[in-house]
Amino acid sequence: MIVTSFPRAVREIEHTTILLKDGTQLAARIWLPEDAEADPVPALLEYLPYRKRDGTHERDALTHPYLAGHGYAAVRVDIRGSGESEGVLSDEYSQPELDDALEVIAWLASQPWCSGAVGMFGISWGGFNALQVAALQPPALKAIVTLCSTDDRYAGDVHYMGGAKLASADLGWGGFFFADMCHPPDPLLVGERWREMWLKRLEGVPLFLERWLKHQRRDAYWRHGSVCEDFSAIKCPVYAVGGWTDGYTNAIPRLLERLDVPRKGLIGPWAHAYPHFAKPGPQIGFLQEMLRWWGHWLKGKPTGVMDEPMLRAWMTASHRPATHHETLPGRWVAEPAWPPHDRKPHRLFLTDLGLSAVIAPLAPRNVRSPQTVGSEAGEWCPFGRGRGRDQAGDQRPDDIRSSLFETPPLDETMEMLGAPVVTLDLVCDKPVANLVVRLCDVHPSGESLRVSFGVLNLTHRDSHAAPTPLVPGERYRVRLQLNDCGATFPAGHRIRLAFSTTYWPMVWPAPHDATVTILAGTLDLPWRPSRPDDAALPSLPAAETAPPAHDARGVEVGTDGKYHLDIKDDDPTSAVAEMRRGETRRRGDWQVRFETWMRLTCTRDAFRLQAGLLAHEGEKEVCRREWDCAIPRDMV
Repeated sequence: MIVTSFPRAVREIEHTTILLKDGTQLAARIWLPEDAEADPVPALLEYLPYRKRDGTHERDALTHPYLAGHGYAAVRVDIRGSGESEGVLSDEYSQPELDDALEVIAWLASQPWCSGAVGMFGISWGGFNALQVAALQPPALKAIVTLCSTDDRYAGDVHYMGGAKLASADLGWGGFFFADMCHPPDPLLVGERWREMWLKRLEGVPLFLERWLKHQRRDAYWRHGSVCEDFSAIKCPVYAVGGWTDGYTNAIPRLLERLDVPRKGLIGPWAHAYPHFAKPGPQIGFLQEMLRWWGHWLKGKPTGVMDEPMLRAWMTASHRPATHHETLPGRWVAEPAWPPHDRKPHRLFLTDLGLSAVIAPLAPRNVRSPQTVGSEAGEWCPFGRGRGRDQAGDQRPDDIRSSLFETPPLDETMEMLGAPVVTLDLVCDKPVANLVVRLCDVHPSGESLRVSFGVLNLTHRDSHAAPTPLVPGERYRVRLQLNDCGATFPAGHRIRLAFSTTYWPMVWPAPHDATVTILAGTLDLPWRPSRPDDAALPSLPAAETAPPAHDARGVEVGTDGKYHLDIKDDDPTSAVAEMRRGETRRRGDWQVRFETWMRLTCTRDAFRLQAGLLAHEGEKEVCRREWDCAIPRDMV
């Protein structure tokens, strides 16, 4: 529902700057009550590199005026080197970015329209830096809301999963981010300085993917900004939010378990988007939920938000697999604390007859997959937009080329909430190998719905920081934790566990075509008994937003590109991933165009990354850069 009338009239400051100590100016857009100078309000900061002028323009309009109309100063700041902010952005979550945030928060708290209390919220990048800035303990920061983010930059982000290199997601994000940092500031906002600022960016933007590829294990590079290194550093209350369809949900249970501050978790059916407009639905009144959170922690109002269970989660009902869902069936459930203290996992054993509740013989089971297993994986981080193969489809094409264990049809419906865990005794014939495990809900029709999955580079079986090669023929015990999920297995359906050594194009193939032999194994499922108080949960309100944006920027935008991934079924070194992107911006006589491209290939010993950047102002070429990098493989 679109809301057009608010308790307090709103005024917008479309563009202003925040002067930092080193002389750099960061660009900000601010919505606040018209009478905020007379009646100061808390400030809510969203701090991103995605350009307030155009990148998040539409999304911001739905959210920030709504918060301002309910008595907050809602502030969108472009990170150094992005949008209309000065400087060059050097990397994800750099120390300068975090240091700048501390200055921004102090500036907000000192404004005459601010009460001195500041909250920070954001999704994805903004969710990451909300956690990271909270760990730095700026005095004015009183609470945060972090969505679709992670506490662990190595194990929980788009670059690596279980020590295996992600392919389509990492290259897709690396290519998008690289191109996004080539955008010029808008001359209407910064004047003639736009050209100097733009050329400085073009000459200074690094090839981010090269840097990520050079850090293939969990070293100091990834520990920086990973708040799991010291959860106790976060002293302010945390509301962690995400969706089962998103790629970042695993951080929410970890944050609830390991933080010592007041905290809440909310997990819906959603992909990578704000819950008041995310798909799959149902959407919820997330802005109203934020108002309850901010009202309690920034205004001291008795909103009741902390009187409720620690975790509210969507228990997804079984449904037909599809690569896009408008909504997912299910119901809301709640847990007073996380992890639950009143239940043990339900254990199944891998046997010759499938998954069994009792121990039974298992003959050695070989797993060696064609390189193209993974065609039905969908995206590592779906956005729910209904384009391409966003979400995992029917798993049968991948199942028939994997090693399967499954139960007989279930006698009764069972629900689970949490992370399934597979423990295996195995041997391998190569020093480096990946193992992928999928948990599927098999319908009586034979359709196979992926409920959860996990990936493990077996050289990382003991440590992501200090991997060790496998000794061919030696027996190992490994533990593989699958993604957290909330799912229902109806009576008459079967539980299937599918093993493969490949998962293209989601996971870059290991350097060897390995055979992993399973000698013994268990599956621990986080069964959740129905709770009598589930039915008594208060309902979440319907989604509300401010009116959509009215675009008065007058800019013609053109975007073109392609994305290509390929591999031969019998050769892991044949993998190739390519993307090319071109963007044009035009207003009257002002026109810029820039093109970026990347190509990633490999041998058994190294990755080869080729890339280029070409920019024009009008017909004049103003920047041309090229890269050709060979990066040794480090057991990846």
